[in-house]
Formats: sequence, C-alpha cells, structure tokens
Amino acid sequence: MSDQPLFSLRNPWFATSVGITVAIAVLSAIAGLIWLPLAQPDLKLAGVWDAICSAAGVPRAAVQEAGVKPDFKTSNVVMTSEMLTKVNQVSIGRGATLAQRCAICHGPQGVSDAHSPNLAGQFAAVTYKELADFKTGARVSVVMTFAATMSDQDMKDVAAYYAYLPRVPSNNLDTGRPAPAIVVTGAPMRNIPPCGSCHGDIDNKAGSPWLGGQSAVYIKAQLDAFASGARRNDISQQMRNIARQMTAEEIDQVAHYYEAQP
Repeated sequence: MSDQPLFSLRNPWFATSVGITVAIAVLSAIAGLIWLPLAQPDLKLAGVWDAICSAAGVPRAAVQEAGVKPDFKTSNVVMTSEMLTKVNQVSIGRGATLAQRCAICHGPQGVSDAHSPNLAGQFAAVTYKELADFKTGARVSVVMTFAATMSDQDMKDVAAYYAYLPRVPSNNLDTGRPAPAIVVTGAPMRNIPPCGSCHGDIDNKAGSPWLGGQSAVYIKAQLDAFASGARRNDISQQMRNIARQMTAEEIDQVAHYYEAQP
C-alpha cells in the first residue's frame, strides 16, 4: 500500500481520479454550453460567449431579433389628444383655398353627395392623419394621389378649415333610430369594444373620426376594407382586429345607424 496520504495529489490514484473528473467536467461544459447551442440550426448566436449565455438562460439583448416588419407602409402619424386643437384663423383661411380641389368629391361645404366622407366638422387631427397617410402610401386611393404633392402645412390648413365648418346631418337623419348593441356594448366575447367608446357618444379617442352623418355606403366600405386588410393605416391594427370579428349584419347595422345620426 502507498505511503502517500489518501487525498494528496502525490497519491497517483487520487491524482488520476481528480484528473479524470476535471476532464469530464470540462468536456461536459464545452458540450452543454458551447457545442450543443451552436449545433441548433434555428438558434442564431453571435459567438461562443453568446452560446454560453444562451445555455445558461441569460437574456441576450444583443441578438434579440427585431420585430417582423410588414411588407406594406404603415402610418407614421403620432396622435395626441391636443393635436391640432388650437384654432388658427390664418390656417383656416388658407385651408379654404386649398380645399377647393376637394369640393368635387367632398362637397363645396364639406358635405358629400357622392358617398365620399363628409369632412365638415370633422376633427382636424383625423383629417390631417388621413391626408398624411395618403401622402406616404399608408392608405391607398387612386383619387387621393394628389395628397403626395401637399406639404405638411397644407394638410394642417385643410384639416383646420374642415374642422371649422359646421356639421350637417345627412338626408337620412333619424335621431330616434335605436343604437345597435355593437355600438353601445360591443361584443366582449369577441374582443369587440363598443363603437361609441372611440367614435363618440361614450368617449372619443385621438385620431378616431366622428361618424355621425357619414354615408352608410362609405362606412360599410371602410369596415369591409379593414376586415379584408385592404385598408391598413389603423395604428396598432385596432380597426382591422375589430372589423374581422364583426358579422356582415353588424357592419350593416353600424353603417346605417351612424348615417342616421346628427
């Protein structure tokens, strides 16, 4: 029997067992922390240290993949509750001149007979956002291509002018028409909030248009466009998510209800 202490590195048996244990630990660490992570085909790593962090469960901020960008242009207008709320008489006057080109579709006083949206009395921020989206291509319309030639101030002036005009009820005004459930209570089981929570009567959210008096044909066409994805300039996809869950009957009810409102 050896005269060396049992747990001394001078003891060849102890030294050999320690060496084998260390070698196994190193090989296991290399395999578990480096080789296996790098061998995963779907895991994108920047290097060895990144592989070690990944295997250890440490967040890897440097390799966080960016969100998938859509293959279409999105609205870049930032909406706030105070946006374009201060009346500027010079801007209104200039907007009246610029709006003459809009009269053929939206009417001389902002009231349309061609199922185009009525702009008289519409919130300035709403009109401005839509013009800006037409300009950037976030919202597409063959008729509205001229918006590409408008400056930012032009759009603000036109928006201020239309907001200044009084709202005029449609020819189908019917204030006694009962509000459909989708307008008043929404459909919670389908994640549909009440229309009135954004578009008036209950509350009004920044960027949400006033719908009272709008053409039922126009409202229905826009809801159908949101539902199909043909229109997609709604920030955070809120209208697309809602319209997809609505039935054809609900869309028709909403369109005719708002047309009948003042």
